Amino acid sequence: MAEHQGNEDSRNDWTAGLERAKKQFRAWASAHPGEGPWDELAYWDPLPTAREVLRSRYGPQTRTVGDGRWEDRSRLNVPGPFYAGVTDDGLNGPYYLPEHVLLSDLNHECVFRQPANPREVAALIEIAGGEPAGGYAWDGDQRWTPESVRAWWADRGFVRTWIAAELADRASDNEPDALQAYAAYLDGGLEDYLRGYLFWLLEHREPRLGERLPAVG
Repeated sequence: MAEHQGNEDSRNDWTAGLERAKKQFRAWASAHPGEGPWDELAYWDPLPTAREVLRSRYGPQTRTVGDGRWEDRSRLNVPGPFYAGVTDDGLNGPYYLPEHVLLSDLNHECVFRQPANPREVAALIEIAGGEPAGGYAWDGDQRWTPESVRAWWADRGFVRTWIAAELADRASDNEPDALQAYAAYLDGGLEDYLRGYLFWLLEHREPRLGERLPAVG
């Protein structure tokens, strides 16, 4: 009986520690602005802010967010600069940042929504920096092409199929709310984001307000 109580106390302490860490993570990310001129842009380049946050957080000599390989990423990573290749099984991303990160079909983390402001950038940098396998990367702009972005969007049905299977799987490590957020993003918001990202890939600059954007499909 005493041993059972000890195990229960240990689990409670572990859970409480995770919650404290999550609050600290949120507080640190919230110190960065979440609203600003980037809100009016069809696409905002997050990489200059990401480099600044990375160096201020991990030291001026830090030059990359991780060593993730393009070839190892899941198709569930949405087009954009950030993605995850091979990550460990600690589920830090899905736990601390479920509005951006899920556990993919390859049992590695994936970025299902790219950061759109400095606060979101800071949060994703923290997740990537704390990844033991170093599986994140931010060189997606050199990997994605307009053709491959359009092909991803045309084949997006595989994302819906995967989400439905995850929601039906009681043993899934993904939170239902996070999975439903990805599904909602597919239905509203992601196409507009991809149009802005296509402009970025084609013109190598952020689109001006009201500027015509390319179609994604």
